Amino acid sequence: MKNKVYTKLGQLPYGMTRDKITEGCIVLEGGAFRGLYTAGVLDALMQAGINFRAVIGVSAGSMNGINYVAGQIGRSGRVNLKYRHDSRYVGVKALVTNKGVIGFNFLFDAIDNEEPLNKERFFSNERRFVAVATNCLNGQPEYFEKNKCDIFRAVKASSSLPYVSKMVEIEGIPYLDGGCSDKIPYQWAIDQGYEKIVVVRTREASYRKQSDHDKLETIAQKFYHGYPEFAHALGKSDESYNAQCDELDRLEKEKRVFVIAPSFPVEIKRLERNMEKLGELYWKGYEDGGSQIIALWDYLHS
Repeated sequence: MKNKVYTKLGQLPYGMTRDKITEGCIVLEGGAFRGLYTAGVLDALMQAGINFRAVIGVSAGSMNGINYVAGQIGRSGRVNLKYRHDSRYVGVKALVTNKGVIGFNFLFDAIDNEEPLNKERFFSNERRFVAVATNCLNGQPEYFEKNKCDIFRAVKASSSLPYVSKMVEIEGIPYLDGGCSDKIPYQWAIDQGYEKIVVVRTREASYRKQSDHDKLETIAQKFYHGYPEFAHALGKSDESYNAQCDELDRLEKEKRVFVIAPSFPVEIKRLERNMEKLGELYWKGYEDGGSQIIALWDYLHS
């Protein structure tokens, strides 16, 4: 039988980062359980005392962002590497309680009893936190900021995968995964005027999606026939993602952004079950993050 919990769970770093704020914005890509790479990167940054003023995340990126803003080193990794096979998190009980593949009630309520979120630090006004979700009525991304909305509900919407999750209503409007309309929201950070922007990817920099865009849109239109604008955004999301990747390459060359991306091809499935693979991905993120600290400091102070 495969391990239900990562065998080296006890080796993950633990503790709180320091209080000092790093000016700038960090952008967190989604990718379901590929987000364990991001968890590792963020732990390395927190251990180095790099705590950005603003954090914006999509899907799994938004869930990782919660723990980063709360300053809790290792929490994202522990939750995912301990509870991946708990059906309240991913499985039958999650489907029953949340009408989707991820059990957000479990994540935001039950786990808090064992791995309490530092809510005082998370809700502090010193740092901004934004979760991206896709408006299913118009197919456009919306940016929900903590202390201005029910941020945990916004994260739930941001992380609700299309086709396998129920839409999440916020003030009467249905939403789904932010990645359907804005997979890497670096443009938000630019538009907000941040001069220093760090982007954490969950795919290697050279990765591009090889999709049949017409086929994807046909499927989306059939499945979401009552939401044509959303279906259109979903159908073209891979094409939009490739364009974002190309733009990021250009911005990185111009030193407008600093990108931390996997130094290897990521072969983890979105809902990967192999705990040792997931644990290895976390440590690779941790190593990549740590190896970039000096270059990142140079970028931040240039």
